Amino acid sequence: MTTNLHLQRDPEQNEIHMLQNYAELASKHILEIGSGDGRLTWRYAHLAGQVTTLEPGASAVAVAKRLRSHDLQTKVNLICSQAEQLPFSKQKFDGAIFAWSL
Repeated sequence: MTTNLHLQRDPEQNEIHMLQNYAELASKHILEIGSGDGRLTWRYAHLAGQVTTLEPGASAVAVAKRLRSHDLQTKVNLICSQAEQLPFSKQKFDGAIFAWSL
C-alpha cells in the first residue's frame, strides 16, 4: 500500500460531520477496520473514549504510528493484522467504522 500524505480527501469534512451526526462516539470504544495511515482516525479519535484500529498493511501502520500525536498515544491502539487473525478474541467494542475498506 502506498500512502500519499499530500492527497487531501474529503476537504468538505463530510466524513467527520456524518460521524458526529450519526455515531455515538463519546466515551465509546470504537474499532476502525482498514484504518490505513490513520487519515480518518486522527479526525475523530479525540471524540471517542478509546479507539482500536485494524490494518493489514504494515507500512500503513508504521505511517500511522509516526503520525499519532502524543495526546493519542494511550487512546488509540494501532494493530497490524489480517481480519482472519485478530489479536483479540473476547474484546468488545461499542461501534465499528470501516469507511474506505469495503
